[in-house]
Amino acid sequence: MVILFQVFSNNSVISSFEHDLGGVKVSDRSTIKRKPERGVEERSELYSVLDEGLVAHVGIICEEEDRSYPLVIPMFYARKEDHLLLHGSVASRLLRETKKGIEVCVEVTLLDGLVLARAAVNISMNYRSVVIFGNAQEIIDHEEKAEALDAIVEHGIPGRMQDVRANTEKEVKATTVLSLPLEEYSMKVRTGPPIDDFGDFTSPAWAGVIPLGISVGEPEPELSGGERELPSYISNWRRG
Repeated sequence: MVILFQVFSNNSVISSFEHDLGGVKVSDRSTIKRKPERGVEERSELYSVLDEGLVAHVGIICEEEDRSYPLVIPMFYARKEDHLLLHGSVASRLLRETKKGIEVCVEVTLLDGLVLARAAVNISMNYRSVVIFGNAQEIIDHEEKAEALDAIVEHGIPGRMQDVRANTEKEVKATTVLSLPLEEYSMKVRTGPPIDDFGDFTSPAWAGVIPLGISVGEPEPELSGGERELPSYISNWRRG
């Protein structure tokens, strides 16, 4: 159970602070204010979205001497228990800033359908979306770092590490790996058909949902090293 404490004066919030119960934090920034009934609190649902997703959008505020500006970068990632693993080149500006301990915001969305209502204002999407807040820590230990990089590969293509050359020590050193605790987050979900106004039910427009997912095409081999048999983990690759 998570509780958000607020102090009111003349019907306005004058102070607010987070409380941590059960290992999950909640604060003003992680409280869903628009359509809160779509919020999901179960940690298992959070894990489900992160495990199905492939791309995380990672955002920070960069501070320079004469200016500050937002920066958002898409990243391949993995979940290891209750931490999110992020990685990139040691030259990455975003990772250089993030490993200093600044606040980071990570977003992952799964788009499940286009919701076609009879009125333009009610057209929507079915989705599962997670926003995570916190401070990421750099993984320094070489063995732990190498395991994290393997986990990121396996997250996207389960079974791949059994076939490929493992990262060399030089390659591991050239990569920054960050671990973000899944302590403060919000999750929002929309499912179901369009919600139309009663007066629009007589419209001649088609209404309903176009389901969406990841479509998998035919694998395209790269033949510089000669032809290879297609592994089952590739031919059977699916998401969702």
